[in-house]
Amino acid sequence: MDPPAAKRSRGCPAGPEERNAGAGAVRGRGRPEALLDLSAKRVAENWAFEQVEERFSRVPEPVQKRIVFWSFPRSEREICMYSSLGYQPPEGEHDARVPFTRGLHLLQSGAVDRVLQVGFHLSGNVREPGGPGEPERLYHVSISFDRCKITSVTCGCDNRDLFYCAHVVALSLHRIRHAHQVELRLPISETLSQMNRDQLQKFVQYLISAHHTEVLPTAQRLADEILLLGSEINLVHGAPDPTAGAGIEDANCWHLDEEQIQEQVKQLLSNGGYYGASQQLRSMFCKVREMLRMRDSNGARMLILMTEQFLQDPRLALWRQQGAGMTDKCRQLWDELGALWVCVILSPHCRPEERTSWLQLLSKWDKLDVCPLEEGNYSFDGPSLQPTAALIPGPEEEVMAMAAGSRHTVFGRALQAGSLHWSDDHLQRILASDSYSPNLTGNGGSDKPTFDPQGRPLWLGEPFPTTCARVDTLRAHGYPRQALRLASAIVNTLRLQQRHQLQIYKQQKKELLQKGSTCITNMEGWVGHPLDPIGCLCRALLEACRLEEETLAIYPGGPFSGFGEVLFRESVPMHTCARYLFTALLPHDPDLAYRLALRAMRLPVLETAFPAGEPPSNPLDSIMSNRFPRWFILGHLETRQCELASAMLTAAKGDPKWLHAVLGSIQQNIHSPALLFKLAQDACKTATPASAPPDTTLLGIALELGLQVMRMTLNTMTWRRREMVRWLVSCATEIGPQALMNIMQNWYSLFTPVEAATIVAVTGTTHATLLRLQLDAARREELWACARTLALQCAMKDPQNCALPALTLCEKNQAAFEAAYQIVLDAAAGGLGHAHLFTVARYMEHRGLPLRAYKLATLALAQLSIAFNQDSHPAVNDVLWACSLSHSLGRHELSAIVPLIIRSIHCAPMLSDILRRWTLSAPGLGPLGARRAAKPLGADRAPLCQLLDAAVAAYITTSHSRLTHISPRHYSDFIEFLGKARETFLLAPDGHLQFAQFLENLKQTYKGKKKLMLLVRERFG
Repeated sequence: MDPPAAKRSRGCPAGPEERNAGAGAVRGRGRPEALLDLSAKRVAENWAFEQVEERFSRVPEPVQKRIVFWSFPRSEREICMYSSLGYQPPEGEHDARVPFTRGLHLLQSGAVDRVLQVGFHLSGNVREPGGPGEPERLYHVSISFDRCKITSVTCGCDNRDLFYCAHVVALSLHRIRHAHQVELRLPISETLSQMNRDQLQKFVQYLISAHHTEVLPTAQRLADEILLLGSEINLVHGAPDPTAGAGIEDANCWHLDEEQIQEQVKQLLSNGGYYGASQQLRSMFCKVREMLRMRDSNGARMLILMTEQFLQDPRLALWRQQGAGMTDKCRQLWDELGALWVCVILSPHCRPEERTSWLQLLSKWDKLDVCPLEEGNYSFDGPSLQPTAALIPGPEEEVMAMAAGSRHTVFGRALQAGSLHWSDDHLQRILASDSYSPNLTGNGGSDKPTFDPQGRPLWLGEPFPTTCARVDTLRAHGYPRQALRLASAIVNTLRLQQRHQLQIYKQQKKELLQKGSTCITNMEGWVGHPLDPIGCLCRALLEACRLEEETLAIYPGGPFSGFGEVLFRESVPMHTCARYLFTALLPHDPDLAYRLALRAMRLPVLETAFPAGEPPSNPLDSIMSNRFPRWFILGHLETRQCELASAMLTAAKGDPKWLHAVLGSIQQNIHSPALLFKLAQDACKTATPASAPPDTTLLGIALELGLQVMRMTLNTMTWRRREMVRWLVSCATEIGPQALMNIMQNWYSLFTPVEAATIVAVTGTTHATLLRLQLDAARREELWACARTLALQCAMKDPQNCALPALTLCEKNQAAFEAAYQIVLDAAAGGLGHAHLFTVARYMEHRGLPLRAYKLATLALAQLSIAFNQDSHPAVNDVLWACSLSHSLGRHELSAIVPLIIRSIHCAPMLSDILRRWTLSAPGLGPLGARRAAKPLGADRAPLCQLLDAAVAAYITTSHSRLTHISPRHYSDFIEFLGKARETFLLAPDGHLQFAQFLENLKQTYKGKKKLMLLVRERFG
């Protein structure tokens, strides 16, 4: 809820005091402020004005004016915070649409006028220029304030946003920058107390007259209540004054539009699939952190509002019902929300009652069914930063940790943070001084070391993520120096930990090198951790001026770091750092640069999930353990790994030794086909500059990477496969004909039959490819022979999809063409579908081979079956084409196909259509057939008489079938069907008699359908 407006009841004050005290706020430079101003500042900042009036029976008017004057906010930082983005935009990209920027422009252009401060209420007009062709707009702005905080705002622009509008900003900045120019009045109740009865009546009547349309009903209602002696209004002492400031019990916080926050978060969550929505929600998280840093109570208040909307996201219930995980973007937002709550609960300066209320809220949310679980079930009480055997938890500790994490929600860490405190004496000393050393204090009998051998402070006994959460909390609440001191203590602890690891490594080096990994492990991984401990630590160090000393202390790593000889399982990948070091070292020591970068290429979170040399069977298996990062983190790490590999490939151009070393590292460590394909493309582009000869070694590397991608994605098809195959052929073309023929000869392990026949063989023999290769006749024929062999092999393996491409490719070679044709015939016997056979048959006719087309058409018809009610069967056009082909070839071919038609087609309209087409002209008169007959065939003679009998029988069968379940609305369709049947019956010499007998049979059989039979008699007699 917003804090109550600055309205409270005030009784009639004592008689008037001195009213001529100066109200100037600006003192000359070098002159001390008056004691009155110094006192008024402190009172205005910490006391509600009601408290002042209750404490002192009489407050002189000059004192009241100075308190009222100093009660308005004096800093522009808060105004900017409540009217600008939650993050700093890039330099040179200041958004002119941000309210603070617009308000500043309005102030500087003189748009603010008629500013009046009455008590704790500020009002004024702001003129805003209109757009092209639009008039200037005038907005009236009102601001209430109390104890140096703006408590409510009203503007005629009806702004609906999280931020104060530009007009509120302009008026506020005018009051801060030009305070001496603002007309100042005491609260209106003070002015009214100076008036007699006649003046009061005149004042009220003038006020009503000036605003009678707005206030007249309210004025009359109040007058009636006042005249009624027993009314509630007469039982209350004094009257409300909106200019008198807040009461003692009123909340003192900046104005925050709760309803608008809830609405905007709800809307952004509903658009969660869009990048902009996630960015705006992160901006709101940044705004919460900014408020916490300013010690503004609205920080926690805004976080509560956002959390409530997050929990009302309808997708949570849907994901829970479906048993599906939330999206990566949504998971990241929940992680940040949980981390923010840890910062709020760990606040070093919050009141105990505040923390208790927050923990109660979190506990209530934690019990909700829709409350998301923390992915991976990380245990909050993980291994602490101990430099000794504490880093290796025993089996009992692991079982307890797993049992404790049976249901760990995103708020679990914040709830457990409620048991943490800042009262530890050693911690307080670390935070208090940069020079804390053993000389100032001893260990005091502590069971854990507090300083390293060099006398630098350590912070032990807490899990690393928890300790880093303390650093994040200190930064979030405006304690940057203390955060840096604690971060330095953590770095000292990590450094000591690395020394102990080095000792272990030296003692067990032989065994560890043989195993290839260490037995040291954390209960939870630091990469992708919900609290982002590494990010918290690095941000604290990067923010400080002591960057060089603290951050570089992390980079040497140790024997088990990302640069170590043996991998520590939770080593932070060093790809970005290694790429920088590789670039820096390359001009001075290339061997060292390559050795360091190649060692950093390893990605421990993927490598240690499986025994050495055994790749994961499923990419998802690599993150099943809770030590491994989630997908969105893993993708980021793999991208950085790819960038390092690309930098090495580019630098190694012309150096075969390092090129092959980099290739081996890439093949061993990069497991993403998409990233391998990108590396192959980059290598090919680098190897073939426009103005220089190609680098054959680098081209070979690119081709080898492309072949690996083909092998990896052969059985897990991706939408980019066609692009990858085309690129591979072009890359092989750049190398030469032998490379192209090699991929054709080994296509089984690289491509599917369809890809090989339709892309590889075709692209490899196009005119453009042959020109590019510049082959002589013999070599060109060798390439063609290789492509034809490939096509025939594909046709044998997948005749359904590859037969036609194989025939097309073998057109110019008679032997190969005959072999492809025979493959089709063999496949027809093995079940090749009629649709594919018809397609190949049409191709044969187009090639001028009608007899082969006829052969394939008959094979297709033998597999076809069209039922009596399938008038719109997809093969209708193919059947009609086949019939036309056989008719054009002659009477012999026509006679041979008639039995196939009768056996395959039972649809009466289709049979009658074929019969009529064949009776229109003599057989053998088509463009493909020789002239054999002079006149058309008769329907009552062989071979068409068989087809006529089949058509008549089909009409009779279909009629009985339709009449079995016919409804009245289909009567007219049936009458039309009988009309077509009569036309077919009449093709026979005794057709008229047959049709009459057929009708009589129908009338006797279905005489119960009186209406239908009546229609039959009307149409056919």
